[in-house]
Amino acid sequence: MAELKTEEEQIDAIKRWWKENGTSLVAGVVLAGAGIFGFNAWQDYQDGQAEAASLGYQQLVALSASQDAAEKTDEQALSSARDTADQLIENHDGSLYAELALLIDARLAVQQDDLEGARKALEKALEDSPRRYVQSLARLRLARLDVAAGDAQAALERLDDSIVEPLAAQRHNVRGDAYFALDQTDEARAAWQQAQTLADEQDRPLYGVTLKLDDLGTDEATL
Repeated sequence: MAELKTEEEQIDAIKRWWKENGTSLVAGVVLAGAGIFGFNAWQDYQDGQAEAASLGYQQLVALSASQDAAEKTDEQALSSARDTADQLIENHDGSLYAELALLIDARLAVQQDDLEGARKALEKALEDSPRRYVQSLARLRLARLDVAAGDAQAALERLDDSIVEPLAAQRHNVRGDAYFALDQTDEARAAWQQAQTLADEQDRPLYGVTLKLDDLGTDEATL
């Protein structure tokens, strides 16, 4: 009987505990379930976004590659490629795909002689990207635009900013272009020779440097 009484007391205690705490427990379980469902739904959404961005980027690369291979500029195809870039940038802002799309859009803009559009795309990539490699690429291409626009001094000042080591050869190459535009041939030669040396050391061919050095009358270029 004592055992039975003890069991009845335990049951009564459980009933009282459930009456006092059952509602909050059920609510906690529901919230936990909702949290798991919400997380899974968010994860599925994120995965879908990443896949969509990847497919959009692949499409953009294919469109831009077709323009690079074309014998003459197709304005309609260029505009279509830039529209694809704009959609990717707008729909996936902050992603690596959007940043790369900005770099491609800048190149396509140059093909359309839209240098201002190219500059805006590169400046956005430079300002928005947290990735130093993307920043460095944007900075190099902005420096090339500076040289093309007749502002070689601005290009040199831009190239003094941080650029990742794998792009050091390209940095010296553009620096040589800027010096040459300023009629500073000795500085241009030194910069191009340094670009060539770094390209050899990194085993990353830098086409065109040999011709530039040859045009300056040097026989030290060996790419």
